[in-house]
Amino acid sequence: MNPPAFERALGTLQEILDGPGVRPELDLEDMPAPQSLAPYAAALSGSVYRDDDTEIAMGRLIVLYDPDGESGWTNGFRIVAYIRADLEPEIAADELIGSVAWDWLLEALEPAGYAGESGTITRAVSESFGDKRGEPSTTELELRASWSPTGDDLAPHVRAWCEVMCTTAGLPPSGVAALPDRPGGAGG
Repeated sequence: MNPPAFERALGTLQEILDGPGVRPELDLEDMPAPQSLAPYAAALSGSVYRDDDTEIAMGRLIVLYDPDGESGWTNGFRIVAYIRADLEPEIAADELIGSVAWDWLLEALEPAGYAGESGTITRAVSESFGDKRGEPSTTELELRASWSPTGDDLAPHVRAWCEVMCTTAGLPPSGVAALPDRPGGAGG
Protein backbone atom coordinates (compact mmCIF):
# COMPACT_ATOMS: atom_id res chain seq x y z
CA MET A 1 0.00 0.00 0.00
CA ASN A 2 1.38 3.38 -1.03
CA PRO A 3 1.49 6.27 1.46
CA PRO A 4 -1.28 8.86 0.85
CA ALA A 5 1.14 11.56 -0.34
CA PHE A 6 2.61 9.23 -2.96
CA GLU A 7 -0.87 8.04 -4.00
CA ARG A 8 -1.79 11.68 -4.66
CA ALA A 9 1.39 12.06 -6.74
CA LEU A 10 0.49 8.96 -8.77
CA GLY A 11 -3.02 10.35 -9.27
CA THR A 12 -1.58 13.64 -10.54
CA LEU A 13 0.68 11.87 -13.04
CA GLN A 14 -2.22 9.72 -14.26
CA GLU A 15 -4.45 12.80 -14.67
CA ILE A 16 -1.77 14.43 -16.83
CA LEU A 17 -1.37 11.28 -18.94
CA ASP A 18 -5.15 10.86 -19.35
CA GLY A 19 -5.82 14.58 -19.85
CA PRO A 20 -6.08 16.64 -23.02
CA GLY A 21 -2.32 16.90 -23.47
CA VAL A 22 0.04 19.61 -22.33
CA ARG A 23 0.98 20.61 -25.90
CA PRO A 24 0.14 19.07 -29.29
CA GLU A 25 3.84 18.60 -30.17
CA LEU A 26 4.47 16.64 -26.97
CA ASP A 27 3.81 12.95 -26.38
CA LEU A 28 3.92 11.71 -22.76
CA GLU A 29 3.99 8.10 -21.56
CA ASP A 30 4.24 6.22 -18.30
CA MET A 31 7.57 4.42 -17.90
CA PRO A 32 9.15 2.15 -15.29
CA ALA A 33 10.83 4.11 -12.51
CA PRO A 34 14.19 3.20 -11.01
CA GLN A 35 13.54 1.38 -7.73
CA SER A 36 16.89 1.96 -6.04
CA LEU A 37 16.67 5.73 -5.53
CA ALA A 38 13.80 5.93 -3.03
CA PRO A 39 11.23 3.64 -1.41
CA TYR A 40 8.58 4.95 -3.85
CA ALA A 41 9.11 6.17 -7.40
CA ALA A 42 7.14 6.91 -10.55
CA ALA A 43 8.31 8.12 -13.95
CA LEU A 44 7.18 9.66 -17.22
CA SER A 45 8.90 9.88 -20.57
CA GLY A 46 8.23 12.55 -23.14
CA SER A 47 9.08 13.30 -26.75
CA VAL A 48 8.68 16.52 -28.73
CA TYR A 49 7.97 16.16 -32.45
CA ARG A 50 8.11 18.49 -35.45
CA ASP A 51 5.21 18.54 -37.90
CA ASP A 52 6.98 15.87 -39.98
CA ASP A 53 7.02 13.50 -36.96
CA THR A 54 10.76 13.95 -36.41
CA GLU A 55 11.66 13.72 -32.73
CA ILE A 56 13.55 16.89 -31.75
CA ALA A 57 13.64 16.45 -27.97
CA MET A 58 13.05 13.76 -25.41
CA GLY A 59 13.07 13.53 -21.67
CA ARG A 60 12.31 11.65 -18.49
CA LEU A 61 10.80 12.87 -15.25
CA ILE A 62 11.15 10.76 -12.11
CA VAL A 63 9.19 11.46 -8.93
CA LEU A 64 10.88 10.05 -5.84
CA TYR A 65 9.22 9.78 -2.43
CA ASP A 66 10.62 8.76 0.93
CA PRO A 67 8.09 9.10 3.78
CA ASP A 68 10.98 9.18 6.27
CA GLY A 69 12.51 12.08 4.37
CA GLU A 70 15.97 12.56 2.96
CA SER A 71 18.38 15.38 3.64
CA GLY A 72 17.39 18.33 1.42
CA TRP A 73 14.06 16.83 0.32
CA THR A 74 10.95 18.88 1.07
CA ASN A 75 7.79 16.95 1.97
CA GLY A 76 9.66 13.69 1.30
CA PHE A 77 9.66 14.34 -2.47
CA ARG A 78 12.46 14.85 -4.98
CA ILE A 79 11.99 15.30 -8.72
CA VAL A 80 14.69 14.24 -11.16
CA ALA A 81 14.49 15.50 -14.74
CA TYR A 82 16.41 14.75 -17.91
CA ILE A 83 15.99 16.53 -21.25
CA ARG A 84 17.89 16.01 -24.49
CA ALA A 85 17.20 18.28 -27.45
CA ASP A 86 18.72 18.80 -30.88
CA LEU A 87 20.27 22.24 -31.29
CA GLU A 88 21.19 24.33 -34.29
CA PRO A 89 25.02 24.45 -34.49
CA GLU A 90 25.16 28.22 -34.02
CA ILE A 91 23.07 27.96 -30.84
CA ALA A 92 25.20 25.10 -29.51
CA ALA A 93 28.31 27.22 -30.13
CA ASP A 94 26.99 29.99 -27.86
CA GLU A 95 28.86 29.65 -24.57
CA LEU A 96 25.84 31.03 -22.69
CA ILE A 97 23.37 28.33 -23.82
CA GLY A 98 23.93 26.31 -20.63
CA SER A 99 23.09 29.27 -18.40
CA VAL A 100 20.13 30.16 -20.57
CA ALA A 101 18.74 26.60 -20.43
CA TRP A 102 19.16 26.55 -16.64
CA ASP A 103 17.27 29.86 -16.44
CA TRP A 104 14.47 28.36 -18.56
CA LEU A 105 14.10 25.61 -15.96
CA LEU A 106 14.09 27.95 -12.95
CA GLU A 107 11.62 30.33 -14.61
CA ALA A 108 9.30 27.43 -15.44
CA LEU A 109 9.53 26.12 -11.86
CA GLU A 110 9.01 29.51 -10.18
CA PRO A 111 5.18 29.35 -10.05
CA ALA A 112 5.36 25.70 -8.89
CA GLY A 113 7.60 26.38 -5.89
CA TYR A 114 10.87 24.52 -5.54
CA ALA A 115 13.92 24.16 -3.28
CA GLY A 116 17.32 22.50 -3.37
CA GLU A 117 17.72 22.65 -7.13
CA SER A 118 20.86 21.22 -8.68
CA GLY A 119 21.92 20.01 -12.08
CA THR A 120 24.15 20.08 -15.13
CA ILE A 121 23.86 21.20 -18.73
CA THR A 122 25.93 19.49 -21.44
CA ARG A 123 26.41 20.57 -25.04
CA ALA A 124 27.56 17.83 -27.40
CA VAL A 125 28.76 17.89 -30.99
CA SER A 126 28.82 14.56 -32.84
CA GLU A 127 30.98 14.25 -35.96
CA SER A 128 30.94 11.29 -38.35
CA PHE A 129 34.02 9.54 -39.72
CA GLY A 130 34.90 6.53 -41.85
CA ASP A 131 31.93 5.06 -43.69
CA LYS A 132 29.71 7.65 -41.98
CA ARG A 133 31.84 10.66 -43.02
CA GLY A 134 29.13 11.96 -45.35
CA GLU A 135 26.63 12.39 -42.50
CA PRO A 136 26.28 15.92 -41.14
CA SER A 137 27.47 16.82 -37.66
CA THR A 138 24.79 17.00 -35.00
CA THR A 139 24.59 19.14 -31.89
CA GLU A 140 22.46 18.61 -28.83
CA LEU A 141 21.87 19.87 -25.33
CA GLU A 142 21.34 17.65 -22.28
CA LEU A 143 19.84 18.99 -19.09
CA ARG A 144 19.98 16.91 -15.89
CA ALA A 145 18.34 18.46 -12.86
CA SER A 146 16.71 17.65 -9.56
CA TRP A 147 14.69 19.70 -7.10
CA SER A 148 12.22 19.34 -4.27
CA PRO A 149 8.69 20.69 -4.65
CA THR A 150 7.73 23.03 -1.81
CA GLY A 151 4.01 22.32 -2.15
CA ASP A 152 1.84 19.23 -2.39
CA ASP A 153 0.69 19.63 -6.01
CA LEU A 154 3.12 18.05 -8.47
CA ALA A 155 1.17 19.04 -11.61
CA PRO A 156 2.96 22.42 -12.01
CA HIS A 157 6.32 20.62 -11.81
CA VAL A 158 5.35 18.22 -14.59
CA ARG A 159 4.09 21.12 -16.71
CA ALA A 160 7.35 23.03 -16.07
CA TRP A 161 9.39 20.02 -17.26
CA CYS A 162 7.20 19.76 -20.37
CA GLU A 163 7.57 23.46 -21.11
CA VAL A 164 11.37 23.36 -20.76
CA MET A 165 11.53 20.30 -23.01
CA CYS A 166 9.58 22.20 -25.68
CA THR A 167 11.64 25.36 -25.21
CA THR A 168 14.93 23.50 -25.61
CA ALA A 169 13.49 21.98 -28.79
CA GLY A 170 13.05 25.52 -30.14
CA LEU A 171 9.27 25.77 -29.83
CA PRO A 172 7.66 29.05 -28.77
CA PRO A 173 6.17 29.24 -25.26
CA SER A 174 2.69 27.76 -24.72
CA GLY A 175 0.01 30.03 -26.11
CA VAL A 176 2.42 31.89 -28.41
CA ALA A 177 2.32 31.20 -32.14
CA ALA A 178 5.50 31.23 -34.19
CA LEU A 179 5.54 33.84 -36.93
CA PRO A 180 5.34 32.26 -40.38
CA ASP A 181 8.17 32.78 -42.81
CA ARG A 182 7.30 35.53 -45.30
CA PRO A 183 8.93 36.69 -48.49
CA GLY A 184 11.64 39.22 -47.74
CA GLY A 185 11.39 38.50 -44.00
CA ALA A 186 13.96 37.01 -41.66
CA GLY A 187 12.85 33.45 -42.39
CA GLY A 188 12.60 33.58 -46.15
